[in-house]
Amino acid sequence: MTPIALKVIRPVISVGSRYAPQVTARLAFELFCRTPPRRPAGPKARQVHAQGHQRLAAAKTMPFRVGKARVMAYLFAGQHREVSKRFLVVHGWGSSAAYISSLAGGLASTGAEVVVLDLPGHGHSSGRRLNIRMAVEAIVEAERRFGPFDGAVGHSFGGASLVLAAGGIMPDAGQFNPGRLAVIGAPSRIEWLFDGFSDVVGLSESMRRNLVRHAETVAGAALSEFDGVPIAQRLCKPLLVVHAEDDKEVDAEHARRYATVPSARIHWANGHGHRRIISAPEVIGVVAAFLTDVQGEDSRNSAA
Repeated sequence: MTPIALKVIRPVISVGSRYAPQVTARLAFELFCRTPPRRPAGPKARQVHAQGHQRLAAAKTMPFRVGKARVMAYLFAGQHREVSKRFLVVHGWGSSAAYISSLAGGLASTGAEVVVLDLPGHGHSSGRRLNIRMAVEAIVEAERRFGPFDGAVGHSFGGASLVLAAGGIMPDAGQFNPGRLAVIGAPSRIEWLFDGFSDVVGLSESMRRNLVRHAETVAGAALSEFDGVPIAQRLCKPLLVVHAEDDKEVDAEHARRYATVPSARIHWANGHGHRRIISAPEVIGVVAAFLTDVQGEDSRNSAA
């Protein structure tokens, strides 16, 4: 959100919170769900996206609809091998299939069939808004159309969405059922997102509570249920958690919380931060080995 936009929004929120708190909570939620511009900012980002689009040009496009949203999916066929597994790849907030395509390509090189999504409001999907429920519904619909999936991997918001989708915590949104799950630089719970957003737009504590209540109504679940750790404990699926201790966007404590999950393995990819981590060859190799179960490591914690 630009400084100019904040100068306009903050007074509106302040006045609205006094005279129309429920309406203002809905307005704040719409701002919370507003996705960033899709045009990459800066020459380095443009280069990364251009390279990503070149990779996507080799994939088959398979758009589908979820409610009012048109979601773009890309299929990478296994490279010169008999396809033995099928994986789903989901990007993070403000990202796209193009940005995460090096990971998809690495998985396809194992011989797997790989489906990559552009979540609503991102990449070549429609709209300018996204929330967790929309992401979960897109993931569940992707499984219905292209699955079943032997494994799935998501970065940041995409990783959290995969875990919540697997948990089936949202009524009528369905449940995702992959064989294995990998999350990269992903939050394990999301209360802090509402705290950060409230600070940015200047929400009072009472308005923050109104915002959370409205978000819970949309999701159909309490915010306390949006916690990946108890979900992972209940599912008992093999889980790989990849994180960098130098991640400045999603604190490493989110990954450490998974240490209590017997089926989880934690891999520290220090030095790669939050964004570079998804294209790091080391990380792609670790995720590929885990999803293909090359080493047969099902359920143990490690600090690799």
